[in-house]
Amino acid sequence: MAHGEVQRRELLARQREQWETETALTAVMSDPEVQRLKQEIDGLEPAVAQELSPLLRRFQERYDRAVRDADLDLLSHSCAGKHGQWGRICVLDIGHEAEYPHVGTTAGGQPVAWVGSAPDDA
Repeated sequence: MAHGEVQRRELLARQREQWETETALTAVMSDPEVQRLKQEIDGLEPAVAQELSPLLRRFQERYDRAVRDADLDLLSHSCAGKHGQWGRICVLDIGHEAEYPHVGTTAGGQPVAWVGSAPDDA
């Protein structure tokens, strides 16, 4: 079998795998119970952040100052957690997960808290 034919078959296998994965994810995400849970989570994230905000506001202020001043030393000690496509970056210190969820702000500047991290976390 020619090298080009092997590459073509590998490409087709990868495309088929991607299609199957996307089809499965679409089916799961369209399930009514999954949609209900998503809405519940979307409501809880800001509520938990509002509850924790007075306690953890200093971390947000410290993080904002470090970003403004390009304080790489302080930023290197911040949690690497983020909330995927929404761009929410955790402002707490590394290792906080045992005591608090991730805490940050939305693009609109509202506090938000979440559990878990985005698949693209480093």
